Amino acid sequence: MDSKKILTDLFNDVGIQINGNDPWDIQVHNDRIYKRLLRDGALGLGESYMDGWWDCDALDEFVKKLLIKNLDQRVKGQLKTQLYILKTKLFNQQRQSRAMEVGEHHYDLGNDLYEAMLDKNMNYTCAYWRNARDLDAAQENKLDLVCKKINLKPGMHVLDLGCGWGSFAKYAAEKYGAHVTSYNISREQVKYAKELCKDLSVEIKHQDYRSAEGSYDAVVAIGMLEHVGYRNYRTYMELIERTLKNDGIALTHTIGGNFSTTHANRFTDKYIFPNGMLPSIAQIGKAMERLFVMEDWHNFGPDYDKTLLAWYDNFEKVWPELKEKYGERFYRMWRYYLLSSAGGFRSRSQQLWQIVMTKPGREQPVCRFS
Repeated sequence: MDSKKILTDLFNDVGIQINGNDPWDIQVHNDRIYKRLLRDGALGLGESYMDGWWDCDALDEFVKKLLIKNLDQRVKGQLKTQLYILKTKLFNQQRQSRAMEVGEHHYDLGNDLYEAMLDKNMNYTCAYWRNARDLDAAQENKLDLVCKKINLKPGMHVLDLGCGWGSFAKYAAEKYGAHVTSYNISREQVKYAKELCKDLSVEIKHQDYRSAEGSYDAVVAIGMLEHVGYRNYRTYMELIERTLKNDGIALTHTIGGNFSTTHANRFTDKYIFPNGMLPSIAQIGKAMERLFVMEDWHNFGPDYDKTLLAWYDNFEKVWPELKEKYGERFYRMWRYYLLSSAGGFRSRSQQLWQIVMTKPGREQPVCRFS
């Protein structure tokens, strides 16, 4: 059976027609795509889109249909994919010597891109859309939800692991009167965050999270665990345990997967988040065992679908101003990244968790405000 017949049948099984009339049907411009998809799996799908070999009006719905029927597990690619997976099992891809790679590759792309795409406070993590009409309000909801869950009070000292552009540090210091110490591996984000928080009780350090020292009333990591890697989850939890006061509260806000793995898909690893991967419930649970009491595990994954679509709408509106700097191939890569991610959350193959933890023996805090 030839590769076109194989792909046609697989797509038909999930309700997608090649060159069909529905918005989630793909329009093929280069017949070499069929062999490429069977050979390279997820990487081939993304790269062939970047190369203009196919298009799709509703790319997010196309990806949702693929994932909801686990087609990504049926077309994994051949030798190169298997070697990539083996490498993630043999070597620590997120070791400290490689910590700066994702910052240089992704977060340092250009603040003009992120300022145009994100909310006014530059939050690059899932918003919380309950009772929110727009992205700005939904992101502020998220920041306030975190502050409430850690029982933040004036004068408390918070350790912020992976601070982004400083939005949480600014909010916690400005709205709650907290002192915040933040660690981040992105040069551009640190520069921006320092300026944003310059008149507040906030210290921003351009260092890997494993360099964190001190004793804190709360430890917060918003969108950072995705970069830690399965070999380092225990180290991450031990660092939080070491820096958290006995009566403190820790919160981790992270994308999560429905099953344990040792790698991201090859497209995401190569083009978007080098060395990233999504933790599972089992991996997080094993890492925190005998260190913490799990106080609350809150899933609002569907809110990430809405957040990504808001980012995509902003990106599309401003693209005419950015295209000369970034180019057409970047446009197709970024469009694929945002919309395929939205499809991932819509399919429920990816989740968004906020996990609240305390040390054993502490009185149970009130930390459910959803």
